[in-house]
Amino acid sequence: MTFHSFLIKYGEIGIKGKNRYLFEDALVRQIRYALKNVEGEFLVHKCHGRVYVDCEGAYDYEETVESLKKVFGIVGICPVVRKSVKEIGELKKDVISYMGEMYPEGNLTFKVEARRANKRYPMNSMEINCELGEAVLDAYPRMKVDVHLPDVRLNVEIREEVYIYSEIIPGPGGMPVGTNGSAMLLLSGGIDSPVAGYMIAKRGVELEAVYFHAPPYTSERAKEKVVDLARLVSVYAGPIKLHVVNFTDIQLAIYEKCPHDELTIIMRRYMMRIAEYFARKDGCLGLITGESIGQVASQTMQSLAATNAVCTLPVYRPLIGFDKREIVEISEKIDTYETSIQPYEDCCTIFVAKHPVTKPNVERIEKSEQNLTEVIDSLMKMAIETAEIIRI
Repeated sequence: MTFHSFLIKYGEIGIKGKNRYLFEDALVRQIRYALKNVEGEFLVHKCHGRVYVDCEGAYDYEETVESLKKVFGIVGICPVVRKSVKEIGELKKDVISYMGEMYPEGNLTFKVEARRANKRYPMNSMEINCELGEAVLDAYPRMKVDVHLPDVRLNVEIREEVYIYSEIIPGPGGMPVGTNGSAMLLLSGGIDSPVAGYMIAKRGVELEAVYFHAPPYTSERAKEKVVDLARLVSVYAGPIKLHVVNFTDIQLAIYEKCPHDELTIIMRRYMMRIAEYFARKDGCLGLITGESIGQVASQTMQSLAATNAVCTLPVYRPLIGFDKREIVEISEKIDTYETSIQPYEDCCTIFVAKHPVTKPNVERIEKSEQNLTEVIDSLMKMAIETAEIIRI
């Protein structure tokens, strides 16, 4: 079967009222971005409240579908056969041919759902339903009509051309990226943070990211791993601006001057400060982390409160109530898991305390940070000014 177009079904966009066109336009942009490296030429356009991808000439069907399945805002992808508008006798032949190719086994129930957008066509939708249904039954006696719960819904839309389709391939849902502002993702080399970025992007948020690198304690391969993760997330989220921050000197200062059981919390607080600096500079509306309550010592309720205390922007934690198994399942679905488990340590694991505090007191943490007063401003300034920008 050769498909000439894809009808794109969307969900939440349809209830946006007078602003719906803004979300449709964003969806069209994201589809074009997703298909830019796919073999073939595609015309992505809106028509009468619907979004279509018309395929011009030869193209890679499987690659096209896989790319569309990664575009947030799409709930269904319908491969369409386009035919010229013909009188009912010729249209019957087209529909019979379609059903024969799509369902050669023939033992199924079906329902015809015709839609006459072209009002010049001499038959109305109900008449078309009856004529086409009768033609299919005559051609394939093993098929039966079921108007309530059919195995196949045969859609025939008569527009400037005739659109015939019956298959709906599930999309990822959500909202088109770019319709809900932008946020800064704290991206490590672990399993959680790429999943957190994916989940926030699914709600229409553009992503930037910041990664804290600690050479020579972390290798160049650890940095490449994070770049790979950002690239995998960008398949869904669109282009990502990644800030790579050299965090070594700040970590060493914390290690030398602060209580070792508070290392992780103090380190996280300075990471949040730096991430917020870049977020504000680029107009982001919040920070994103992959934290889940109680997963590790730095993610207890008390630890999260101590970390939040240094932020003025909101901190979004989409995994907050997930257990590890649920997070791993999503990471496998979005193809980040195998990269995340590569054995290249990040700065969070290199300087971890043997017995980290699990219920930190914010006042005590702030008092410990006073030990850094003489050096921390210059170290923060250096880390920010020397940050590497990688566009993915």
